[in-house]
Amino acid sequence: MTVRPPAAPPAVPQALHLSRLAQGAPGQWVALPGGGVRITALVGSQAGVPGPGWVVCLGGEAVVDLPLNNFVRLRATESYRVPPGEAWTALPVKAATVLLFIPD
Repeated sequence: MTVRPPAAPPAVPQALHLSRLAQGAPGQWVALPGGGVRITALVGSQAGVPGPGWVVCLGGEAVVDLPLNNFVRLRATESYRVPPGEAWTALPVKAATVLLFIPD
């Protein structure tokens, strides 16, 4: 009779704290594991991620500066869809502003 060792328990799922991840590299876009999603803790003016997608304000408040003297003000939990070919820049309005970019 062969005795088998007990099976290893399954890995415990771990949550990813997005604001903490962004604050680890303030002023830089940080790629989330496994995809094209990026996050940043805004520190001054910051160029947006190129390409179409959604800009989501997770905390704080930001102004998304767009071409042709247009802009969008994003408060926490608000989002804006960046169309293809549109360059943008983000500026924090409040402290601890965190943006998430979800590409199309």
